[in-house]
Amino acid sequence: MSFDRALAEAPVFRICFVCTGNICRSPMAEVVFRDIVKRAGYEGAISVESAGTGDWHVGERSDHRTADALASRGHDGSAHRARQFDPAWFDRLDLVVVFDRSQERTIKAWAPGDADRGKVALLLSFDHDQSAQIDVPDPYYSDAAMFDAVLDMIERASDALFRQLKPGIRLGAP
Repeated sequence: MSFDRALAEAPVFRICFVCTGNICRSPMAEVVFRDIVKRAGYEGAISVESAGTGDWHVGERSDHRTADALASRGHDGSAHRARQFDPAWFDRLDLVVVFDRSQERTIKAWAPGDADRGKVALLLSFDHDQSAQIDVPDPYYSDAAMFDAVLDMIERASDALFRQLKPGIRLGAP
């Protein structure tokens, strides 16, 4: 690859949403954020994925209540399969977004150094209106209404996150 070509390629900003089992909150955020990115025309500039801190759901689809909540708002989460976060991913990620302080502690403990710990942020910290709440509650042991409430939180915070990222993301060649 020539030096000129490397300069002409748009850099990709890589984000990973991480919850506990990767079947509720993080798949919601992955699908919602990917839809925001697509609508804005940033598909080639922002890569979106998700994972969990635990391994007990690896390979499974999202919780049916997650899929139902997403579908009720026009999002398609049917392709999702749960996976566990791998600390080796820090090298290729720019931002790791977590949903509660427990996940924040876990992911920061897995980070190989200070620079990688600095990539970890709580989702609600991006949304001024919700930041005082700090944690997005885990809806797993609740009902469909809680899944809808969590999706509301995720949609609002994802919009706020995208508004903050957008000015720093370069589209296309210089």
